[in-house]
Amino acid sequence: MRTLLKKLIPHKLFDAIAPTGHLIEAVIFNAINGFPSRGLKVIGVTGTNGKTSTSFIIHRMLHDAGYKVALMTTVAYGVGDDIKPQMEHMTTTDVKTLLKRIKQFKKQGAEWVVLETTSHALAQHRVWGVPYSISVLTNLTHEHLDYHKTFERYLSAKRSMFVLTNKNRKGLRLGVINGDDPHADDFASAVKNVVRYGINSGDLRATKVQLAPTGVSYETTADGQTYHITCHLPGSFNVYNSLAAVAVGRAVGLTPQQIEQGIAALPGVEGRMTRIDEGQDYSVIVDYAHTPDSFEKIFKDLRPVVKGKLIVMFGSAGRRDEEKRATQGQLAGKYADEVIVTEEDDRDMDGEAILNDIAKGAESAGKTRQKDLFLVHDRTEAINFAIRRANRGDTVLLLGKGHEKDILRNGPKAAELRHLPQDDHNPDRVAEFPWDEIATAHAALKARHAK
Repeated sequence: MRTLLKKLIPHKLFDAIAPTGHLIEAVIFNAINGFPSRGLKVIGVTGTNGKTSTSFIIHRMLHDAGYKVALMTTVAYGVGDDIKPQMEHMTTTDVKTLLKRIKQFKKQGAEWVVLETTSHALAQHRVWGVPYSISVLTNLTHEHLDYHKTFERYLSAKRSMFVLTNKNRKGLRLGVINGDDPHADDFASAVKNVVRYGINSGDLRATKVQLAPTGVSYETTADGQTYHITCHLPGSFNVYNSLAAVAVGRAVGLTPQQIEQGIAALPGVEGRMTRIDEGQDYSVIVDYAHTPDSFEKIFKDLRPVVKGKLIVMFGSAGRRDEEKRATQGQLAGKYADEVIVTEEDDRDMDGEAILNDIAKGAESAGKTRQKDLFLVHDRTEAINFAIRRANRGDTVLLLGKGHEKDILRNGPKAAELRHLPQDDHNPDRVAEFPWDEIATAHAALKARHAK
């Protein structure tokens, strides 16, 4: 029905009325399904970067403490140890799927749900009726302006989860907010109870921070109690992500030991700083980073510890924020020794044009084509190319796809139809192919080092 309406209604008018349509849809499906989320305690996690990792850390911590807790994220969903891969190409699913899964969670005995929540889902009212008890903000940076149009509207969409949390008088009405984020006050003003966390400021501050290739460790103190945290997800951003989990654990009544052990119990998250090991003498890492902010953080963390060259491969999605392409290229050009630009969900857009947009940014940072800047459109070829260029002590960083299990390419009529508004569901314009970045990297390593 929505696809048909998109064809019949001018796209600017459709965009204007779509949120109302989503709200009506959410109300109807909730009524039909008997408002399945009632009675659940929901922890919402939003932000530009770090949502998935933070959600996984919180879920594992609560599960290991004996809570009956469900998880729904970009990567996976399920209850307790029964976690299934998320196949949809979106973080917060459509209303029908969301409610279906929530009903299943309750059947499996879940009392808590950790729900990764996107700005799109909030703007489109897909989470209407969800009783948020705690809202977590990881950070807020430049992203999704292709949809929201302005940063202010993007912020407002994220903030609305905290407004919903504040309205839930049966919940904790708590906002767990990154105090180092410049927009922290905007979120704190939306909710009754606030806990801020951070490295430079906050009620919970990380001290004695140690960063290692295998994870992070630090101490944090609150109400006279010191927590000794070990998180097996590497990167300074996971200091923040795990600090948010400490705040949540304290809010729901976990003991210091339960918090410490629960955070340490998570071995990793698929596609988040995932190391690919086939016995080679150089590092290969797969990560979902696809925003300028996440690029800068990952590069700043890795650059000081890379012994040899830092080789970075990435792309930028079609039908998404075009302004970030040159910035991504500029950041990669600044920090990496070699930059390989490739496809990342072109959809129905000109992939070579996207690559050139990124390359211009890398060139502005001093990179030269065919010397330390390479454009390899086919992603499988790009991964093989990146790995062939690595030698002892180097690090190959494969960014942008992470856990995703498909890649969106031009359909047979993409060129003649791309002047139309976005429609990922038209197979003439957008073709979906299976994809597995981690498996592709393993295969490339085996091929290079085959005896």
